[in-house]
Amino acid sequence: MNFRVISKYMGNILMLEGAFMLPAIIVALIYKEFSSIPALVISILLCLFIGYILSKVKQNNRGIYAKEAYVSVALGWIILSFFGCLPFVFSGYIPSLVDAFFETVSGFTTTGSSILTNVELLSKSMLYWRSFTHWLGGMGVLVFLMAIVPMSNTKGSGEGLALMRAESPGPSVGKMTPTLRETARLLYMIYMVITVAEMVLLVISGMPLYDSIVTSFATAGTGGFGIKADSIDGYNYLSQTIVAVFMMLFGVNFSLYYLILMRKVKDAFANEELKVYLSVVALSTLIIFFNVKGMYDNSGVALLDSYFSVSSIITTTGFATANFDIWPQLSRFILVALMICGASAGSTGGGVKVSRVIIMWKAIKREIIAVISPRKVKTITMDGKPVSEVVIKNTLTYFCVYWFIAIGSMFLLTIIDGFNTEVTVTSVMACLNNIGPGLDMIGPAGNYSMFSPVSKIILSLNMLIGRLEIWPMLLLFTPSIYKNTTKKI
Repeated sequence: MNFRVISKYMGNILMLEGAFMLPAIIVALIYKEFSSIPALVISILLCLFIGYILSKVKQNNRGIYAKEAYVSVALGWIILSFFGCLPFVFSGYIPSLVDAFFETVSGFTTTGSSILTNVELLSKSMLYWRSFTHWLGGMGVLVFLMAIVPMSNTKGSGEGLALMRAESPGPSVGKMTPTLRETARLLYMIYMVITVAEMVLLVISGMPLYDSIVTSFATAGTGGFGIKADSIDGYNYLSQTIVAVFMMLFGVNFSLYYLILMRKVKDAFANEELKVYLSVVALSTLIIFFNVKGMYDNSGVALLDSYFSVSSIITTTGFATANFDIWPQLSRFILVALMICGASAGSTGGGVKVSRVIIMWKAIKREIIAVISPRKVKTITMDGKPVSEVVIKNTLTYFCVYWFIAIGSMFLLTIIDGFNTEVTVTSVMACLNNIGPGLDMIGPAGNYSMFSPVSKIILSLNMLIGRLEIWPMLLLFTPSIYKNTTKKI
């Protein structure tokens, strides 16, 4: 294990985090929240000091292996979350370290689960940092590092690709441009442009500038941290519609936006995953609308709430304009199913991803055909191209491990806290799929404050496992990978 190269990444991550905390100080000065400044300054200095020391550890010439990439990503996200929670602890807004860590993990993993019983008690500078963790975590902090920091081998399938594979969501990851650094820059350029576009439209719709900025951060990362107790419900219908549309847009594979930039619009809209994703959104919205419209005086509001909830849940954002926990059982079931499905691969959304569901469905169909016609060989395709058996195997393995972790976490929470099945099951699924709200006590009107510290740590690990798609976190705690190896990536 090359601990020197891991040290370099941890140092760069901490210095980057310290730099990204600086705007929160500007927010504190603008709103004259002088009591929040010392907490931010101390946190920034700690990040910069420790980060600088770690980044200056003398490097060797040995190349990076796949295991270093996975360990760097998993450890990096834990360190990012730990130091990111310090402003909340030092300021006294979230005095419990476990609670602050849970809140910050929820932010960076774009989950949106919260232990806060009244979010409006936080200062605007703290709310800004809380929402910005969504934006930074949405595309990935190591992807951002690749965009701004030169790496040793970004032209091949080496260091950069290993880190991108470990951090980026989806069954397969590749380059859109000749070099990974250019790909990372392009991803963040698209990410920033769409974020700014939402900010502008929200301001035009009548939402205050500050609210527009932090709401756009949370939408872009599909995280869902609101700055109001009622989430998005207090804003006008136009603002709600804009947020709903942008949640859906951020749930689309970003490589399709690249195709659109390259004027390959037909190729983008011919994408099989996109067609399924949009079809699921449309069908789910209609079913829920007809199921809940009797609860509304206005059909237009019922349709908006239905679409908003579907867009929020399938993209795992977690914003809310209605308390869907009181909706009929059919609507609640659909939302839980969308919670598991998630958005597109290569998006900022969580869940198992639409592409994996498609591959799993086609693999099941192939096995059924194989039972009927053993001699018939059927190749699984996506967008007219064959899917490799390695990707199919990895997808099936992912599903198996996913459910093993989910059921194991539910079992532990049942032993520790003993809440009812609805709370236990949906809390794990909401955290593992990076959604935020579940049902019952953790619904849109509830929070996670009633869980014990041990359960909060388990749920925090679920959030990290879900955001990093299982393998980096599992490998971090696998002793055998720390042994010497000669197999380079």
